[in-house]
Amino acid sequence: MLDTPIEYLKGVGPPRAEVLKKDLGIFTYRDLLTYYPFRYVDRTKFYTIRDITEELPFIQLCGYIDRLEITGQKQGKRLVVIFKDKTGTLELVWFKGYNWMADKLKTGVEYVVFGKPTFFKGRVNIAHPEIEPVTETFLAQQSAFQSVYNSTEKLKLRGLDSEGIRRLQRALAQQLQPQHIDENLSVEIINDHQLISRLEAFKQIHFPENAAQLKKAETRLKFEELFYVQLRLLKLNKVRAHTIKGFVFPKVGQAFNDFFTNYLPFELTNAQKRVLKEIRVDMGSGRQMNRLVQGDVGSGKTLVALMSMLLAIDNGFQSCLMAPTEILAQQHFQTFKNLLEPVQIKTELLTGSTSTKERRRIHASLLNGETHILIGTHALIEKIVQFKNIGLVVIDEQHRFGVEQRAKMHDKNTSPPHMLIMTATPIPRTLAMTLYGDLDTSLIDEMPPGRKPIKTLHFMETQRLRVFGFLKEEIALGRQIYIVYPLIKESEKLDYRNLQEGYDNLIHEFPPPQYQVSIVHGQLTNTQKEFEMQRFIKNETQLMVATTVIEVGVNIPNASVMVIESAERFGLSQLHQLRGRVGRGAEQSYCILMTGYKLGADSRLRMETMVRTNDGFEISEVDLKLRGPGDIEGTQQSGVLDLKLANLALDGHILQLARQSAQTLLDEDPLLQMDKNSVYVSHLISQQKNRPDWSKIG
Repeated sequence: MLDTPIEYLKGVGPPRAEVLKKDLGIFTYRDLLTYYPFRYVDRTKFYTIRDITEELPFIQLCGYIDRLEITGQKQGKRLVVIFKDKTGTLELVWFKGYNWMADKLKTGVEYVVFGKPTFFKGRVNIAHPEIEPVTETFLAQQSAFQSVYNSTEKLKLRGLDSEGIRRLQRALAQQLQPQHIDENLSVEIINDHQLISRLEAFKQIHFPENAAQLKKAETRLKFEELFYVQLRLLKLNKVRAHTIKGFVFPKVGQAFNDFFTNYLPFELTNAQKRVLKEIRVDMGSGRQMNRLVQGDVGSGKTLVALMSMLLAIDNGFQSCLMAPTEILAQQHFQTFKNLLEPVQIKTELLTGSTSTKERRRIHASLLNGETHILIGTHALIEKIVQFKNIGLVVIDEQHRFGVEQRAKMHDKNTSPPHMLIMTATPIPRTLAMTLYGDLDTSLIDEMPPGRKPIKTLHFMETQRLRVFGFLKEEIALGRQIYIVYPLIKESEKLDYRNLQEGYDNLIHEFPPPQYQVSIVHGQLTNTQKEFEMQRFIKNETQLMVATTVIEVGVNIPNASVMVIESAERFGLSQLHQLRGRVGRGAEQSYCILMTGYKLGADSRLRMETMVRTNDGFEISEVDLKLRGPGDIEGTQQSGVLDLKLANLALDGHILQLARQSAQTLLDEDPLLQMDKNSVYVSHLISQQKNRPDWSKIG
């Protein structure tokens, strides 16, 4: 029954069905059933007209229509209804569908009116309210909490505003029988977590009897959503462990030992040693490694990746590192080349800027095994790039790459190479469990010794001269400064300071030849960007004016101050990434957040959080609460977060329970082959119909 096309539901028909399909993706009864309300209104409370104030949100009134008339001409035509109760009168106004409403409404009949009051010239009116005659049927159907649904302009023109959608939900609910709703959780799980039945949950989510029943319905449906996300991810891990064999790296040889003993630039932190040990165990296990390494900016992830590559070399394999930008790839290449030159490990760089002649040489060097490590951008995934024997792929800032791009690296050898994924974007625990639930995770939670915590300060626009004075003091000490802007050119809609205007003002404040200023943004060619970056790296310029192109990966130890203009325009994770560009040297570093004087509550919280803490994971938790999971960088492309009801920022406890249940189930039956678990298999299959199979990769 739930697969019935939506046009056959009472009250829909072909024209409405067309708009439901296009605007809301509702094709079947099942799609409508899982189109959940976004909020609820307490319909037990009634106001009187005398009680209405401008601050009130949606209100409910009970009274009578005194009179009604259609007034105005052409575009200004409208239906005006004078509605009254014991305490006064107000106007109800319809600008659309007024002829239909005028025929439907009658004077002298008791109505319940629901809508948002507005004041115009001292008089109260409600535009396009919901209005129902008070009948026994109406009273019987009223629930304490009325569901409110998102609609669109096209749907509203077809009579499918929130009230119209609720009528369709009621028509569907009246047809629902127990045999129509398959239970997709076992009796044990339902009893363990005291969940209500699936049928009851669907009824109560749309038409809750009271707050307690609504809570039970939400808990049941959120648990179900999160349980299947976790079951799918954890099962992928089990399947991969059983079916996808990895290259075995049994020995720690000369390359690793020579580098570790003689050329390590500084002693590894305990966290780096722990993560390296986890990687060694993975690569010696015989199964393909899929490991996510999280660590704050500057925690030493790159060195861990380099030493993992040396393990691959010691076992006769090549490695590659894929970076999201050319600047970052070049920087990794320079770092690797400088560190590995004494141990005679050959490293090459391949990007979009590499010449044809150079490409041919690199391709040949990869195929004959001369090149041990290849560093590059998306250029690495091209079919023409072939290795003699690749055993390890390192992906830096993996959220910058699509899943399909990462999957192409699997075809570079007879068996898929080990995958090491690095991110400096701290991921909240609940989000990591959902996005990366099928990966093994490692955390580098220590900073190298001698690093001073960055001091973060918040200044208003009115304090700019004080900030300029401080920057001049830092430059006098030989330091360099980043100044980052959110926009390249002036926007008519946004009055935020932009890069071009900021650059012009800086030249006035920091005039040549005493001061030199570099400028880098996304509209420059790669050659221009590289020229400006090199000037700054060589300390030929003291100030770098940039957009967020320098957010990831630029490592200049002499840069001690990061000024972020219009900081309220940036998300928390981006602010934290930008702050991490400084603090690379031994000197005290600073991050200065410049904002306008008027800040909203969210912007103020972001600034306060940045000033209070340098802990990326604490910052990511605040960011998740502020922005929700769909907006956290890169999560929307994952295909995992198809959550209709659960909210990872608020439902961490339900996620934990759901994951535990899924883990317990798979511990007993890793591949879900027992008869009693067929319900889970069939539900996973139905969910998988529209998903590509990424089971081989993380």
